[in-house]
Amino acid sequence: MSENILGKCRAKVKEIYDTFDASHDWQHIERVFDNAKQIMEKEEADPFIVELAVLLHDVSDPKYKKDDSDPESEILGSLGLPQTQVSQIKQIIHQVSFKGGNGEPPSSPEAMVVQDADRLDAIGAVGIARAFAYGGAKSRKLYDWDEKPRSEMTEEEYRSKPTSSTTHFYEKLLLLKDTMTTVTGKQIADERHQFMLSFLEQLKKETDGNA
Repeated sequence: MSENILGKCRAKVKEIYDTFDASHDWQHIERVFDNAKQIMEKEEADPFIVELAVLLHDVSDPKYKKDDSDPESEILGSLGLPQTQVSQIKQIIHQVSFKGGNGEPPSSPEAMVVQDADRLDAIGAVGIARAFAYGGAKSRKLYDWDEKPRSEMTEEEYRSKPTSSTTHFYEKLLLLKDTMTTVTGKQIADERHQFMLSFLEQLKKETDGNA
């Protein structure tokens, strides 16, 4: 039964993610789920709920919505799940988002796993690639060393200002290591964080950013 629900959900969400740019496409979902499985090897969580939350966590992302549709609710409503599970999955998805540092802390083991799994995909080599993929899709500068990263901002300010891709590292990506909530997530994040620091140092050397 659960595999039928997961299969139905996968088919529906893949159609949506295949229309997104490379920073939030189907490969992103596959990587996040791989991260979640790695975390759940040592952390206790319901794998069924975790996988559904991973599959659905970006389908209604404000960055990609063009109208008032809500694919997340529509797909959840089509799966025949108990309302308790629907509410749990919606809460997890709500808590995954960074929201410019204004996100809500995870309130369940499943939310901790999904949040860490998603944030791990935003850092390290893949995180670097995704940052520039999204910046390219939005015609943003690669870097602007004169641009001042914002330390405090509303969710609207975070989403609306078209900062350079490199500035995004200082406003979000370099902050994620310290937001990890699982032991496994923290261990993986540390190595990826150090890689991003090395990358930025090299980028500054190559672009007169005074490394």
